Amino acid sequence: MNGTMLQGFSWSLPSDCNHWNRLAASAQRFATEGITSIWLPPAYKGEGGSNDVGYGVYDLYDLGEFDQKGGVDTKYGTKDEYVRAVSALRDAGVQTLGDVVLNHRMGADKLEKVLATECDPANRNETVADPRVISAWTHFTFPGRRGRHSRFRWDWRRFHGTDWDELEKRSSVFLFDGKHWDEDVDHVDNGNFDYLMGCDVDLTDPEVYKELIHWGRWYLSQTGVDGFRLDALKHMSRDFYLRWLSDLREATGRELFSVGEYWSPSVDDLVSYLGDEKTMSLFDVPLHYHLFEASCSNGNVDLSKIFDGTLVSTDPVHAVTFVENHDTEPGQALQSFIEPWFKPSAYALILLREAGYPCVFYGDLYGMPNDGGIPAVRELPLLMELRRRFAFGIQRDYLDDPDVIGWTREGDEHILSGAAVLLTDKDGGEKSMCVGASHAGEVWDCVLGDEGKVTIGEDGCATFGCGGGRLAVYISDAAALVLEHDWIRLVKTEDASPYEGPDPIATIEEGGGSWN
Repeated sequence: MNGTMLQGFSWSLPSDCNHWNRLAASAQRFATEGITSIWLPPAYKGEGGSNDVGYGVYDLYDLGEFDQKGGVDTKYGTKDEYVRAVSALRDAGVQTLGDVVLNHRMGADKLEKVLATECDPANRNETVADPRVISAWTHFTFPGRRGRHSRFRWDWRRFHGTDWDELEKRSSVFLFDGKHWDEDVDHVDNGNFDYLMGCDVDLTDPEVYKELIHWGRWYLSQTGVDGFRLDALKHMSRDFYLRWLSDLREATGRELFSVGEYWSPSVDDLVSYLGDEKTMSLFDVPLHYHLFEASCSNGNVDLSKIFDGTLVSTDPVHAVTFVENHDTEPGQALQSFIEPWFKPSAYALILLREAGYPCVFYGDLYGMPNDGGIPAVRELPLLMELRRRFAFGIQRDYLDDPDVIGWTREGDEHILSGAAVLLTDKDGGEKSMCVGASHAGEVWDCVLGDEGKVTIGEDGCATFGCGGGRLAVYISDAAALVLEHDWIRLVKTEDASPYEGPDPIATIEEGGGSWN
């Protein structure tokens, strides 16, 4: 089976505390559509309570169980609903990945007086003032939890530093006395990229490490998730996750598939982080940027090099490929939202090829009504079906032209499998491509694009065409007849996206540059 991951949220989902229930209700549909794993959003209470996406971590042990930060629910629901969603997905055969955010804490309950040195925010290796006492929000008491699940004391000693001095009501980067930024982090950004936001957790503190192992074991036992999505790796000691994942795997006897966010356009950075241990997979950020640049190039990009310098071409086994995520959305810090005309081609490049583990973005699948009314990618459900049913067998690449590239999948024991894919950046074109002699004499139909039918020659080859700035996907006539999605309506009309209302899942269920 071709695995497909779904990022099961977007940034601006409604704060209705109902997302766990939506996901649980759609578990079987996800499985039917070929989703094999879902990356769930952070499940714990953030400083913003039910309005917090989850990355402003307040209490890791509050999964929507305690009255803290304005209520019991997180943005997505209660702990019981979260556990039920994980269980429903498991019963449907879909693995779950919990989003783990261990770099920082926010929303402390009490102030502490701390001797600290102010650092240059643009270069944390440089100090800009003598040490002085600041008033820092660093004491977490979790009054609503009252010691349930853990009595660990989070105070200034457990952090490297913070970004706010309450005495002077001033924001900067403050390093606490006796502390230092971790060295095995990115040093290109800001001199040292250890500090990100809030109270920066001192992951080298033995007591902190012991507590985070305790939390990891507790979280796995409470929720039943199958693995992790690991946040903000550029800001954390590389050694930490090498130890933490290894210790949790040993303690639980479980594989705990994990994928990390190391946000860098350089594949060398990703390869270096993976090292020889390769304890996790990584999101293929370089490929994302290639796709983004192609979409913004006005047709002036060399498509034949689209996989150059990417993780999927360098280490496909550990590459999780993606088109978008919550951080690339418009208005976010890493905004790099791919232009709509290229979205279908971008998804074909990750879904219809053999290498990598593709991750589909929730906002692309269901639309983002709360993010300026961004519609769903209407071709995406069909592309997912093509991956699930037909994108199998030997792959032949025709990545030999700057404006027109393609590849074929010969098919295997999967019924009617095999496909031919062609995409362009400006002018249309044709390519002679081989799908294998086993398909000789077959008529193949263009199920995405405006092209007609082709007949496969005795040598297993045919000439496939694609219009300018388009995607064309061909499968056998027999395969086209059994497609579950209405591809004829999709390719022959300019209908709006499937998204038509405020509840994406309910709506779908009812209706439907250059690279170095």
